[in-house]
Amino acid sequence: MSIQVGDTIPSVTLKWLTDNGMQEVTTDELFKGKKVVLFSVPGAFTPTCSAKHLPGFVQQADALKAKGVDSIICLAVNDPFVMRAWGDKGAVGDKVAMLPDGNATFTTALGLTMDGSGYGLGTRGQRFALVAEDGKVTHVAVEAPGKFEVSSAEAVLEKI
Repeated sequence: MSIQVGDTIPSVTLKWLTDNGMQEVTTDELFKGKKVVLFSVPGAFTPTCSAKHLPGFVQQADALKAKGVDSIICLAVNDPFVMRAWGDKGAVGDKVAMLPDGNATFTTALGLTMDGSGYGLGTRGQRFALVAEDGKVTHVAVEAPGKFEVSSAEAVLEKI
C-alpha cells in the first residue's frame, strides 16, 4: 500500500554525495521539524523529468519557500553520482536537494515503486509529489502512468 495523508515518512538511511564525499543521511534528519516537499521522478536525465519536472521545482523554489517550505527534495532511484551530475546539469544550486535512492529502499518503503523493465530501467519510482510537516504527510499526489499533471511544482503550490 502506498503512503497516504496522515502517515509518517518511513525511517530509511540513504547514501548522498556531498561536497565532503559520500555521506549517509536519514529520512528522519531530512523531515523532522521541517515542512518538506518531496517529488519523485522515474529517472534522472529522462525527458519529462529533465525538461519539466526538475526545472519546475527549481523555478518555483522561492514561491514554495514563501509558503513555509523548508526544503525541496528530488528523489530518484538512481545512484548518488548520477543524481549529483543531474543536479549540476539542472543548475539546482541549493534550491533542490538531489536525493538518490539507488536500491529503491525509500521508494519501496513509501509503496511507490514501478516496474520500468519494459524500458530497460528495472525497478524505479513512480512520478509523484508529497508534502510532509514534521515527518507527517499532509498531501500526496501520484501520477497516472505516462502523465505529468498532479506532481508538478505548480500543482503542489496550489495544495499548500
